[in-house]
Amino acid sequence: MNPSHRFAVGLAAVMLLVPSIAAAAPLSAGPEQSLNLAWVLVAGFLVMFMQLGFALLETGFTRSKNAVNTMAMNLVIYPIGLLGFFLTGYGLMLGGVGQYASLGTMTIGHHELTLNVAGRAFGIVGLTKFALLSVAGDPGSLAMFLFAVVFMDTAATIPTGAMAERWKFSAFFIYGLFMSMFLYPLYGNWVWGGGWLAQLGVNFGLGHGHVDFAGSSVVHMTGGVTALAGTLVLGPRIGKFRRDQAIGAMPGHNLPMAITGTLILAFGWFGFNCGSTFAASDSRIALIAVNTMLSSAAGALAALLAMWLRYGRPDIAITCNGLLGGLVAITAPCAFVSPLAAILIGIVAGLITDWSVIMLERHLHVDDPVGAIAVHGVCGMWGALALGIFADGTYGVGWNGVAGPVRGLLFGDSSQLLAQIIGVSTNLVAIFSLSMAFFAIVERTIGNRVAAEVEWSGLDTLEMGSDAYPKS
Repeated sequence: MNPSHRFAVGLAAVMLLVPSIAAAAPLSAGPEQSLNLAWVLVAGFLVMFMQLGFALLETGFTRSKNAVNTMAMNLVIYPIGLLGFFLTGYGLMLGGVGQYASLGTMTIGHHELTLNVAGRAFGIVGLTKFALLSVAGDPGSLAMFLFAVVFMDTAATIPTGAMAERWKFSAFFIYGLFMSMFLYPLYGNWVWGGGWLAQLGVNFGLGHGHVDFAGSSVVHMTGGVTALAGTLVLGPRIGKFRRDQAIGAMPGHNLPMAITGTLILAFGWFGFNCGSTFAASDSRIALIAVNTMLSSAAGALAALLAMWLRYGRPDIAITCNGLLGGLVAITAPCAFVSPLAAILIGIVAGLITDWSVIMLERHLHVDDPVGAIAVHGVCGMWGALALGIFADGTYGVGWNGVAGPVRGLLFGDSSQLLAQIIGVSTNLVAIFSLSMAFFAIVERTIGNRVAAEVEWSGLDTLEMGSDAYPKS
């Protein structure tokens, strides 16, 4: 067989694996569904813009000799994560979802790997939509891919701040593939892909199962717990914790840059939370937006005032983290709670941010240059639990296949809080264990950390080969 014939046969074989575009195409969508499709895409664009916010925030909170390296990790995690999620992540996470009704799609090919125990089905992972082969002709699925991948990238970039200033770039590269292709999609499937945590309500009568509207646990806690595992394996920066028990001060080099990044993140967060309605026609968007603003403001002021009273002067860096902590905490319950509850959730998040930053550094000797573990891990846990307390029963009818709206402990359904506890406990155990195993394997093979002389000199010069601020 000559080369041209071999190519033709190979192409035909590939095409047989790809369902007909005409068969996958949705029925013509009405004006409302077309508007919803545009809404999801624009919200995804806003979340993608948050990558700039993370880059500026993390770089501003680190030292000038590592600015290129920190900025580079925030840049490169985007293409790594995008392609990794394209290849396997989207399929593992959402391969079991058969329809996005608000986007006007027909039922699409889907399959979830399930375990059947005592007559109950427990979803484990999706098994279709890999590399978008089976949904390439479905606009709704493509829009959901874009929206899902930028959420994943948010989770993936959280450890880049916590592990900054000593993480080997090659090890970071491999981590990006691990997070996007397997770790994030696994827990994402359990909550958003119809997996077993979402089925706690149907299978065991625990509220509506684990509910997370926009990602306090799925996105932020996953990123924060992974960051905790990574920092423990990586170890603190040289000079951070001294033999005389003193803690070395290593302030960031550009606080205005960090503040700019914080405000960009606050802006992009409207795409995060409001876009998770998947429908511009959902009137709940207004409440979601207001709750998002109120919680962030309450978190910022709570963190500011707590540190001001404690130390006699305002700490603007911790104020930035308090604002972000409020955003992280409201992300899960934003559609289910009142504005007053959103403020209370934000206040608690701001205080938790202060407490956990101090606890991690002073008592546990965890070196996190940007406070990512406190902001995303701890406040993400609080946000998921807050839903189980404050959900007021005005939204979420039929969520995860359970009749009636979502109600928390204070509004008559204590089982919803139990479902939330199971969800965050699962995240803490599963994500932490898998992350620790991954970082341990990397440590035994190529190593996670740069050499001491590279860390002393700065990763920009010796690891990246360029300086952010070259001397004239």
